[in-house]
Amino acid sequence: MRETSSSGRRGRTGRPSTGRCAYRAGPYLVEQARLAVAETLHLGRAAEQHRMSQPPLSQAILQLEHRLGVRLLDRTGRRVTLTETGRAFAAECRNLLAASLHAQEVATQAEAGLVGALRIGLVASALSEPLLTAVADFQQARPRVELQIMEVDAPSGQELVSRHEIDIAVVRPSAPVRGLRAQPWRHDQFVIALPAGHPLAEDSGEPVDLARFMDEPWVWLRRDASPDYHDQLMAVCRQAGFSPTVRHLANSIMTQLAMVSCGFGVTLVPNVTVRTARPSIAYRPLTGRADIVELSLVSRSGTREPLVEHLLRISSGRPLTTADHA
Repeated sequence: MRETSSSGRRGRTGRPSTGRCAYRAGPYLVEQARLAVAETLHLGRAAEQHRMSQPPLSQAILQLEHRLGVRLLDRTGRRVTLTETGRAFAAECRNLLAASLHAQEVATQAEAGLVGALRIGLVASALSEPLLTAVADFQQARPRVELQIMEVDAPSGQELVSRHEIDIAVVRPSAPVRGLRAQPWRHDQFVIALPAGHPLAEDSGEPVDLARFMDEPWVWLRRDASPDYHDQLMAVCRQAGFSPTVRHLANSIMTQLAMVSCGFGVTLVPNVTVRTARPSIAYRPLTGRADIVELSLVSRSGTREPLVEHLLRISSGRPLTTADHA
């Protein structure tokens, strides 16, 4: 078999003019050139359009015909025409090339964070400000991104982010998890939630000393639902000079409020819940202000995720408080 010299003839691109090398080195270029043959019915002009010499293009087409076992072109002297098989094949090649170019465009846009899906896990109490404004701003800036929302609690939210089943979790603060980062987000204060018939429910606008409730039955959040949040609740009561008598346990703040509404006891909740107050619940601010970081944004650390980064940038202009959207 004759060997091709490394100093042999080269095309305009500087690549060797052997059909096999040209076909392997630039498959997209050759596919486009093949389609140009179908459009121009002229091998020389098709090669010229794609800055390659004619022999490699002719050889690539011959190799393709041999591999497929069909004849795509009728070659009569200088004239080239498509066979019926060639016309059908060219139509499919146009579709494939268009799909390939579209896939490249989608990949470029996804890398820039302009398309794709952002999966958000959140606790039920997060469905208010500042999340609503952050989501609206995100959708305005990224209209082609699909948002997927899932309700989680703090432990499951962190686990799902770690397992790449969601991209970001909006949850109550919890213990650090390796490979995750937590950005404190919504700051709030605790208020006392009382059944509407409670003796201290009437003066709902006046601050009240938390110690007045030391002998009340308390509705409490399970520690395994959110360890840090549970410990914040306990610390506030101890600062007031007592440990609460925990009689009822709930898995979420919404369930705590439902139990209070039924008259089972009292509880501490973030002030943001006042906006969705049930008519059968009264809220009193505390004389000793009890500040909390009520929500954090949890995402993966050490990875490049453009959609997550964009949402974090929107959310991190400054730590918003519930008063900002009152």
